[in-house]
Amino acid sequence: MTTSAQDASSQVKFFDTRGNVTDPYSFTEAIVAGLAPGGGLFVPDKIPHLSLEEIVALADLPYHQRAAAIYKAFAINMPDAQIDELMALCYSDNFDDEAICPITSLDKDTHILELWHGPTSAFKDMALQCLPRFFSASAAALREEGKLDNTFCILVATSGDTGKAALEGFKGVDGVSIGVLFPDGGVSDIQRKQMVTTTGNNVQVWAVRGNFDDCQTGVKRVFSDLAFNQQLMEQRKVALSSANSINWGRLMPQIVYYISSYAQLVADGKLEAGQLLDVCVPTGNFGNILACWYAKQMGTPIGLLMCASNENRVLTDFINTGTYDISDRQFVLTPSPSMDILVSSNLERQLFELTGRNCEAIAQWMASLNEERCFRIDRGTFGKMREEFAAESVSNADCLTTIRTVFDDHGYLMDPHTAVAYAAAERLRGENPVLVASTAHWAKFGDNVYRALFDIAPGQPLPADKAALTGCQLNAFIADETGCFYVPENLAMLDEMKVRFTEVIDGNEHAIEAATDTFLQTQA
Repeated sequence: MTTSAQDASSQVKFFDTRGNVTDPYSFTEAIVAGLAPGGGLFVPDKIPHLSLEEIVALADLPYHQRAAAIYKAFAINMPDAQIDELMALCYSDNFDDEAICPITSLDKDTHILELWHGPTSAFKDMALQCLPRFFSASAAALREEGKLDNTFCILVATSGDTGKAALEGFKGVDGVSIGVLFPDGGVSDIQRKQMVTTTGNNVQVWAVRGNFDDCQTGVKRVFSDLAFNQQLMEQRKVALSSANSINWGRLMPQIVYYISSYAQLVADGKLEAGQLLDVCVPTGNFGNILACWYAKQMGTPIGLLMCASNENRVLTDFINTGTYDISDRQFVLTPSPSMDILVSSNLERQLFELTGRNCEAIAQWMASLNEERCFRIDRGTFGKMREEFAAESVSNADCLTTIRTVFDDHGYLMDPHTAVAYAAAERLRGENPVLVASTAHWAKFGDNVYRALFDIAPGQPLPADKAALTGCQLNAFIADETGCFYVPENLAMLDEMKVRFTEVIDGNEHAIEAATDTFLQTQA
């Protein structure tokens, strides 16, 4: 890959949130590295701005060209033709709707952005059909430049959806192995089966004793273990990298769909160009709503950002008080397991931006979170956050009630994560139209959708005849009862797939490192 000096000078560069990167990384280098040295997160040195006319004009393009246009606006160090080619592969017939992420309007002011039409029926596909292709292309370019002579192991902690989407995106990718860790008993039956039946020779899945935060913290510590990383490089010529939303390559595709959605709503006559659109996102790790914030900074007329939490309401409490405190907070299992998170990794990037990119403050707050499980932001940053965000938490019972109410009122069946966002939006909304991010197909969480439809309290057992059904069989029953017959093939056929992975490990860094090393022996 060659660029002129002029081109190189205009390209986006990446620094980190904690001030440890003194020599800036290129886009390709940041994508391949995943996590910045010292544990910070990569951020671009500049955020491009699009005019309202440029945003609205995106509606004239197919989705993959919209995505390519936004990547080019960031001036990444890849040729335009390569960006076009990769995006055409990312968003094509691997999605079951040609719109890629269609919008369903429940009424004139409430719009549901369906982000689950990809190969694993979760919003993670929007980024994880993209990241592996750009990761592979970035690694190839760095090899050509003589900056890289190793392969990679992607380690992914998942609360349910990221794992399968990452496995699906990276399986079969040359020079990459991928290992996924999920909390044992902390994901739905469908989510578990999706992961443990994954095909491909370069994949591995582990259940972890503990919750998602145990998985995520363990993986972060493995990344930060310099001795282990050096051992992998010296003995196996393998470097660790990430496909979680800590990787900027996960975040950029999410920025795209918020800009695209605004353009589409204008094109469909549901918004006036320039009219403010409020957005409500079910939020666990903060990446999805952060992407919306970046879309707003790029010029999209987005008003209030609504952060919807379940009973693990750490983000709601933080946005409402300015104190992030998990020192004595109980972890709650909810009907929306992908949001069962107490340590929200991408909040670090958001605070970095709200402080005016104050690395020292971020490093101090993150150290306090790591050591004391608590930090409090300053008054100025808190004020800026309150200008941009509102937050609400939704109880388990209200989540299920919302699924039933929306189905009764609109004939629309939503999953528990989307129901959390819808319920929060109804409480927080003002005069602006609202876009609700729908993050998964309902059939990924059929047991709780059944509870919602048949008035069974959260956590209570299903009737014996329904409890005896597999997740696929229960989904078929729900589809027949509701008339919502569309269950994606990747979910409907899981019972016929062979279970490949059954290992359960501890969530500490030593257990994860041992399991990773054993897996990589099979990849040699």
